[in-house]
Order: sequence, then structure tokens, then C-alpha cells
Amino acid sequence: MIKFLPLGGALEIGASCFYININGTGIILDSGLHPRQKGINALPDFELIKNENVDAVLISHAHQDHIASLPFLIRNHPYLQIFMTVQSLEIAEKTLHNSSRILKEQLNENDLIVPYSHEEINLLLRTVREKDYNEKFYINGIASSYTKELEIEFYDAGHILGSAGILIKTQDGKSFFYTGDINLSTQSILNGGDLPDEKIDTLILETTYGATDSKLLNDWRHEELRLAKYLNKIFSNGGSVLVPVFALGKTQELLSILNRLMKKGLLIETNIYSGGLSKEISSVYDKHKYKVKRKNKNFELKDIPQLNLYEIKDFNEFRRNPGIVLASSGMMIKGTKSYELMKNWIKYDDFGIVIVGYMDEESPGFVFANSKKGDIVKIAGIENPVEIKCNVEKFYFPSHSKREDLIEIVKILKPENVVLIHGDPEAIDWVGHKILNEFNDIKLYEARKGNWLKF
Repeated sequence: MIKFLPLGGALEIGASCFYININGTGIILDSGLHPRQKGINALPDFELIKNENVDAVLISHAHQDHIASLPFLIRNHPYLQIFMTVQSLEIAEKTLHNSSRILKEQLNENDLIVPYSHEEINLLLRTVREKDYNEKFYINGIASSYTKELEIEFYDAGHILGSAGILIKTQDGKSFFYTGDINLSTQSILNGGDLPDEKIDTLILETTYGATDSKLLNDWRHEELRLAKYLNKIFSNGGSVLVPVFALGKTQELLSILNRLMKKGLLIETNIYSGGLSKEISSVYDKHKYKVKRKNKNFELKDIPQLNLYEIKDFNEFRRNPGIVLASSGMMIKGTKSYELMKNWIKYDDFGIVIVGYMDEESPGFVFANSKKGDIVKIAGIENPVEIKCNVEKFYFPSHSKREDLIEIVKILKPENVVLIHGDPEAIDWVGHKILNEFNDIKLYEARKGNWLKF
């Protein structure tokens, strides 16, 4: 018997966590926190598996919505075997400690959970079993009816450094592939992801860009030139540009883009402000430049001149010394650096805000992704509606697969079953309808939190 149960991240993006039981061996795929929720509402629903066998957890990558609840999971299941890629472990050593600090700031005495400590994180990380891409390893649960172990293999997902699709195979030839967050296309630093070279029985497929018309997703070269033109216009008027970015992944890709544009003379050389966690993660990108699929293995992020954003105490610095500010969070969540800067940015008509990534529809960033200069908008955390006086422009540098590529994954892997996850309802609907129209012999499932699927 094979059973699948979403604990989070089913009809939404956030708190990704999925339980799969294969003839008694219980495996959890990812263990994330919801970036917009607080307290116990940010966690996957671990109560759903309190009576289930849980033997191992496989982490696809180190973004907060895929790994940040791992310490809570280990509290409930202290003997779990933990597996992730070598690169994800090094990044997790930095991101989990940062998540601990943020949780302590967010939680209050009325919350029902106690934030995990740095000591808990250190103990957890020492138990992780790190694996290289395409290194086969094996799991056998204590209650498994199999005499042989399950075979596991990580495939480069092309999303961020260390990201992995996860292949699980049974002794009788059944196979499951969890894409995690996957990108088949080349980015500025990373090349596209890999897929198993074999037919898959069950595909667990992310759908992030399912609702996004790919006509908007111009190739990177086109978007880079469009970005350079926009930035040059802002700088010629004496303004600065705020770019809300995730510290992991998007920051490194944007740094690479900006550096290349300046080197080619296509972008005015100007200050780049960054720092904090993103700088630490960039060092991990540099360290592994020869170990992963990079476009340019001789390029290092540390060689790009950058000013420390967190040393700037006076906002007027950005008026006196115009530049590009790469600040997290990528969705401008209240209380983050990008959110605080945004509140000043919108007052100046010579400044600009650049949107470069996915925005949850309930995040402040979503407001800007769907607004323009002169609009009156309501922003969470600001009491009254405000006018956006600065210039706002959206650019597409996707770290997830375009929706046509998601369908291509189905074509390549030829699964009998497809489970759709990690997308809003509109995204899941598009991908689902496309699969039903193009493949007559596939059984399609829409994952819902708390609802069991059986294969």
C-alpha cells in the first residue's frame, strides 16, 4: 500500500510538507514554514501524522517554505533520518539560524509554540546525512514490510544552489519523483535542472507558474536589456532603485546580471547595496562553483563591489549616493528590510522599485507587482491608503519552470499518476486542464491538505 498526505503546501505556496508511506516506510518530503503566517499557523499540520510511521525526511532545498519547520518536526520525531544535498546543508546552517531569530521576534506569549533555539539547530545539523547529486542511498523503515530498502536519488533541480528533485524507487520497480521547486531553463548563474532518464509511476509536480502566461516570460537576455534601460533612466534622474529579493537564489542571480551589464557597458556603473544573510549565502555559491552545473565556473560573487546595506542608518544616503538596493524579503513582508525601505521609497518620484520574483497575492509585494506610479494602494501595516509616487516596473527572471516546461516534464517522465502541488488554485487548474487534454492515460490528483491519496 502506498499512501500520500499533504501536511502543507498543497493548494498554495508555503509550508511545503508531504508525507508518503510506502508499505510501512514513512517519508516526509520537505518541512517548511509559511512566510505570511505566524505562530502555529505557519507550520505544516504535523498532527495529521501523529499516529503514522515516520522514518526519514528528505529536503529538496533550503528556502524557508521548504525547510524552516524542520526543527519543529524533529521535536516530534527526534529519531528521524534527515537527508539533503551537500549544498543545501551548508545553506541550511545559515538560513535556519536566521529563521530562529525571526521567529523569536514574531512570536509572543500567546503563541502555542516555542521558537527553536540555536542549540537545537546545531544538534539537528550534525545529524543530517548529506548526499551528492545522483548518489544513490537507501532507506528502510522500522515497520516496513519490504525486505529490501527504498532507493533514493537526488537530481539537480536547477532552481537554486543545492535544489533537488527526489526519486524514490521500491524493490518491485515502483517509482515516485518529487520535483520540489524545479527549473529546466538556464538562469544567470545556474544551468537548467535534470530529470530521471526513465519512466516514473507517480509524479509529484510543482505548479508555481501555472497561471502565468509564458508570453510574459521573455528570455533572460531580453529582460536583462529591458532592466538596464529602466535602471539607466532612473539613475539619469538621480534616483535609486529598490529590488526586493530573496536572500537565497534571487539575490545571487541578480548580482550576476547587474555585474555582467555593467561590465559590458550596458548599465551605468553605480553602487550596489546588499549584505546580511545574502552575503553569507553568496559565499556558499562561490565555494561550490566547480561542484554544480554553473554557466561560468570562473565567476565569483565576492568579486562584485557591494556596499553593506545594513550599515546605512540614514535613508538620505540613497539620495546622496544613488544605487541599486537588493533587500529581503522578496515579497516585502512587513518587518523586513525591503518593507521598511519601501515605505520611504514610494514618496520620491525619481526613485524606482523593481519586481523580479513571484509574489504571494496576500503579500505587500503583490500590490506593487500589480500597480504603477500614481496608483493609490492599501498596503498591509500602513493604516491609510498611500500614493505610489515612485516608478514601479516588473521583470521576469523566473527560478521556476514555465508552465509549458511543466507539461514537458510530464511528457518526458510518462507517469501513470500526477499529483499537483505548490501553486495557487489558478496555477493548478491550468496545469491540470492541460494534462487532461494532452494525456488520456494519466490519473490526475489535486493535492489537498489533510486528504489522503492512495496509489
